[in-house]
Amino acid sequence: MTHPIITAIEERRTTVLFDTARDLGDEQISELVRLATTAPTSFNLQNWRFIAVRTPAAKARLRSIAWNQAKITGAPVTFIVIGQMANEKTLPDRLAPAVEAGIMPAAMVDGWVAGAGSLYADQPWRQRDEAIRTATFGAMTMILSAHAMGLGAGPMIGFDHEAVSREFGLAETEIPAMLLSIGYGTPENWRQKPRRPLGQVLSFA
Repeated sequence: MTHPIITAIEERRTTVLFDTARDLGDEQISELVRLATTAPTSFNLQNWRFIAVRTPAAKARLRSIAWNQAKITGAPVTFIVIGQMANEKTLPDRLAPAVEAGIMPAAMVDGWVAGAGSLYADQPWRQRDEAIRTATFGAMTMILSAHAMGLGAGPMIGFDHEAVSREFGLAETEIPAMLLSIGYGTPENWRQKPRRPLGQVLSFA
């Protein structure tokens, strides 16, 4: 019997057409973000943030700086998926719940902070790379979570990054990695397109 996670991966499709008559509630939106934040991050930095763009006015603002893509106003919500520049100074607070839960020994925290510092401090290119990786892990987890909830998701990279940062108040250390529209898809959406053969993408070493 195929595991439900495998089934979800194989069934997932990119959704561009949404049922405009069906909305998403606060609880559904919050659950999507909760599930997204279960994705892995380097050193457990959890260096992400999500803006749920859902009001007509905010959707119109976003669409005007995102190549006029119709799914932004057609979907009940479009998330701005944000990666935050990796910063080891945030680690003690981010690791504290794991220590309190007995998952991580308190004595390990300083070592993790030092390790993250050696990797990211004064290395803005690596901090930015980590921000994009983190946001991408979160977005993919949200896409699969949406599928499990009977929803469709459509990721977008076509937008004015500087304008999105300005219009939605992102900090200088925050990167808008992608937009992700989520809602109830219509039957007209294409099924998942065929992928390249494994022989073209897999090698063994």
